[in-house]
Amino acid sequence: MNELQTEIAELKDFIADLKADRAATKEKEKREAWTKYVSLSVVFIAVIAAIAAQWGGKYSSRVLTQLNNATFFQTQASDQWAYYQAKSIKLNAYEIGQRQLARSAGPADAEVAKLIEDYREKVATYKKEQKDIEARAHEFEEKRDDARRVAGVASGKGGKMGLAISSFSVAVALASICMVTKRKPLWFVALVFAGVAIGEMVMAWLA
Repeated sequence: MNELQTEIAELKDFIADLKADRAATKEKEKREAWTKYVSLSVVFIAVIAAIAAQWGGKYSSRVLTQLNNATFFQTQASDQWAYYQAKSIKLNAYEIGQRQLARSAGPADAEVAKLIEDYREKVATYKKEQKDIEARAHEFEEKRDDARRVAGVASGKGGKMGLAISSFSVAVALASICMVTKRKPLWFVALVFAGVAIGEMVMAWLA
């Protein structure tokens, strides 16, 4: 009888210990339930960081494209101005020739008069061509300036996206450390960094 009571007592102690362990486990799970939200926040931050990286790449590509365009338009403008200078040289030559013929020609010299008229027409033609060339050169310069402006804007946006990506990386690292060490304040710090990163993304889009 005593052995039976002993076994019953041991069984009761075992059941009590088991209940205590289960209660402690439930209490621990309850205390650490917030870690589930940490895991969800890490996934969310990682997804937003991937979007930021994609947009950062787009802005970088846009900067390079627009800078290439600006270089191309600058080259075109320089070519036009060189063409303008060539026309100026020819124009000056015809103006000088016209003046010299006008001084040396007599009143009855029809051939020289016709040559002077030809020179005058050449001068008028070159002046018109110069205006057209100048207009094209200014047009290319405007396109160059527009391309540089777009590149500058894209560069600014890319810089903000870069800062956002860095902040997201810090947020993910802190949240991961939080998961390992079970230190809840690190999660809040990670959320602050994530908030800063999202703010930078919004500013980049609105800029």
